[in-house]
Amino acid sequence: MSRKSVLIVDDERNTREVLARYLRSRFEVFTAEDGVQAIELLKNRDFDLVLTDLRMPGAGGMNVLEATLSKANPPPCVVFTAYGSIENAVKAVKAGAADFVTKPVKLELLDETIRKVMDEAAEKKETASDAPSAPRSERSRNGARNAAASGGVVMLGNSPAMRELENQIRKVAPGRVTVLITGESGTGKEVAARMIHNYSGRIGLYVPVHCAALPGNLLESELFGHERGAFTGAVEMRKGRFELADKGTLMLDEIGEIDESIQVKLLRALESRTIERVGGSVPITCDVRLIAATNRDLEAMVKDGSFREDLYYRLNVVRLHLPPLRERREDIPVLANHFLTEAAADNARTVESISPEAMALLEKYPWPGNIRELKNCIERMVVFAENPVLTPADVPDEIKADFPLARSENMALALPHTEDAAGTLDDMEKKRIIQILEECGGNRTRAAEKLGISRRTLLRRIKEYGLN
Repeated sequence: MSRKSVLIVDDERNTREVLARYLRSRFEVFTAEDGVQAIELLKNRDFDLVLTDLRMPGAGGMNVLEATLSKANPPPCVVFTAYGSIENAVKAVKAGAADFVTKPVKLELLDETIRKVMDEAAEKKETASDAPSAPRSERSRNGARNAAASGGVVMLGNSPAMRELENQIRKVAPGRVTVLITGESGTGKEVAARMIHNYSGRIGLYVPVHCAALPGNLLESELFGHERGAFTGAVEMRKGRFELADKGTLMLDEIGEIDESIQVKLLRALESRTIERVGGSVPITCDVRLIAATNRDLEAMVKDGSFREDLYYRLNVVRLHLPPLRERREDIPVLANHFLTEAAADNARTVESISPEAMALLEKYPWPGNIRELKNCIERMVVFAENPVLTPADVPDEIKADFPLARSENMALALPHTEDAAGTLDDMEKKRIIQILEECGGNRTRAAEKLGISRRTLLRRIKEYGLN
C-alpha cells in the first residue's frame, strides 16, 4: 500500500523543512513556498492531507483552503496561525478547515491533530459510503469518538484504574457539566480533557489555556477578550478564549494558579453563562463546556484563603482523578511500547522493541515525572540506541541507579534476552550470577569481570541471594 501524501504550505523555509523532515518517515511529503504554488499543486494531483500557514504574501491560507475544498474529494486541511491570531483560524475552521495549530508548531500537538483529522476523514468517507443519508453532525460525532479511542485511550493506559476512568469519561462527556481533573504533573490530564471533548459531540472547538503561563492581566484578556482601547496596545477588538470555545470546550489547565480577580470573573461567567470583554460593558452569551485541571490541592487552598470556596464548588461538580504512574505500573509496558513506536517514526530510527530485562527496569522505577517523564526517557533511548531491541544498556543511569548489575555497560551480557529470562529482575540476576560462576569454575574475580561489575558488588549479591 502506498504511503499517504501531505502538502505543506508555508513561506518560512525553516518551518517547511522542519515539518517535511518530521513527517517524511510516515508520509510522501510535498512542499510549497506560497499559496500560488500550492494551488497549482492542488490542481494537478490529490493529497491525503494539507497543512498550510494562514498568513502568506500573495495567495494566503484561506485561498489554499478554498482550492482544497473545491476538489472532488477534498482532503482534511489544517491551518497554522500565530498565537495572537486564533480568531482568524476559527474563521478558517468555520469555512471548512479540519482544525488549526498555533505557531510555533509543537510537533506533539501536530501529531495528535493529524491523527484526529485523518481519523475523522476516514470515518466520514466510510459513513458516507455505508449510509449516505446520515446527518453530518452524526458523522462528525462518530469521527470524534474514533479519534479519541485511537489516540487518548492508549496514552492513558489499559490498567483497571484507567479503564474505569475511560468509562467515567464516556458517561460524563455528553452533558454540559463542569469537570475538575486532578492529578500530579505529567499524569495525562490534558489527554483526559481532550477525550471528554471528543466523546461529547459538541460542534465547537476544543480550546486549551495554560493558566500558569500568563500573568493575571494577560490571562484576563486571553480568557474574556478586550475592546479596542481597553489598555495600552489594544489597537483592535479581540475575542477571548470563551468566545472562541462557543459551542465547544474550554480547558483551563493549572486552574489553581489564577489570582483572585480572575477567579471572580470566572465564577460570574460560570453562573451567568455570559462574559464581558476587558473594557466592555455588554454581556456576551457563550455556550461553553468548562473543564479545569490542577496538580494542586484546591481544598487546602480554599482553607488558607488563596482559592474562592464558591468557585471551587462550581468547578468540582464532577471530579476525575488520574493516579500517578507508580500506582499503575501495569500501564508502563503499554505506554513504553506506544512511545517507542512514536519516537522511532519521529526520529527515523529502526528500533522495534524493548527487551524484557530493560522493561523490568522501567517497571521498577517510580517515575516522579509520570507519563511525561516516561515518554522523554523512551525517546532518549530510541535516539541513542545502536540495535533494534532496547536493552538495559540503553536505559539511562538515573533509571537503573538502584540495580548494581544494571549499571554495568555489559548489562546486556549480564541479563541475556532468552526465553528463560522470566520472573523478577532479582530472579534473572540470580540465575545469571549462578551461570557465570559455574562457567568460571567458582572464580569470583573472573566472574565479576565477565559480568562487568566489581568483585565487591558480586560478593554482596552472592550474600544477598544466599549462593555461598
